[in-house]
Amino acid sequence: MKQQAQANSLAEQLASLAEPLRLRLLALCESHELAVGEVAKVVQLPQSTVSRHLKVLTDAGWLTRRPEGTAALFSLVPDNLTPSMRAVWAAVREGGEPTSAEDAGRLRAVLAERRTDSHAFFGRVSGEWDRVRVDLFGDRFTPLALLGLLRREWVVADLGCGTGNVAECVSPFVAQVIALDFSAPMLEAAARRLEAARNVRFVEAALERTGLATGSVDVAVCSLALHHVDAPGAVIAEAARLLRADRGGGMLLVIDMVEHAREEFRRMGHKHLGFSAARMRELFEGAGLTDQGYVHLPVEADAKGPGLFVACGRLRA
Repeated sequence: MKQQAQANSLAEQLASLAEPLRLRLLALCESHELAVGEVAKVVQLPQSTVSRHLKVLTDAGWLTRRPEGTAALFSLVPDNLTPSMRAVWAAVREGGEPTSAEDAGRLRAVLAERRTDSHAFFGRVSGEWDRVRVDLFGDRFTPLALLGLLRREWVVADLGCGTGNVAECVSPFVAQVIALDFSAPMLEAAARRLEAARNVRFVEAALERTGLATGSVDVAVCSLALHHVDAPGAVIAEAARLLRADRGGGMLLVIDMVEHAREEFRRMGHKHLGFSAARMRELFEGAGLTDQGYVHLPVEADAKGPGLFVACGRLRA
């Protein structure tokens, strides 16, 4: 078989064997081609820990990683090693079996579980399942599917709709979405985006004076718009005026930036540098909203802006 290229010095390859656990992993992967989840079961360690050590061994040239669908299998193939690495591994093996009797027993049990049913599949790839799921289905389906919890008869107001991101997500699940913005160009962009939707109504108006009827919506959403207005309290009060609670709704949801000190954002028309939990509680209470909640949203790895929060309040009965 073709020998694996020697990308690292022998000293670096020896250093990669300094952890006793890695010797166990090499012995297991020489005996059988194994997935991360299977190795983790045998050595009884978290899959994240096992993945980290397998990567070190793979990068050093000891292990071969073979994709299987969207998962990966690891093996030690002596013929793929350089002569010096084969000699080192032979010396390790001659010095004593790196695996224990307990490892061998658990390995037999793991191999016995290999069947063609779904249980065996998830046992093999459980350590990489999040990546497998994203590869198969993308990373948006879970939050979008959860919108099915909305009630079909609801009317939702998307206040400061911009180009229609919220309206696009919500409209398949409710009776009507009112997409409201003070910017005509934004509304035009939203209308183009949602031209196939038949239950979206577009309204050009200020967030503080929507012109909509009192008690005409079940839920109001204000996403990344509150920091653009002069008087956020007036916007929250206007949103509360629109709410009705007799169909299980009566909720205002605000998505915005957490309080920050990045003055450069004022050049983008930001009137406020985010909002603290205390400030949102004050705004909600001033508008007669109760059951407030304020939750920091997870930070995306490639996001360049401040952190975000979601705050909600209900119409007081």
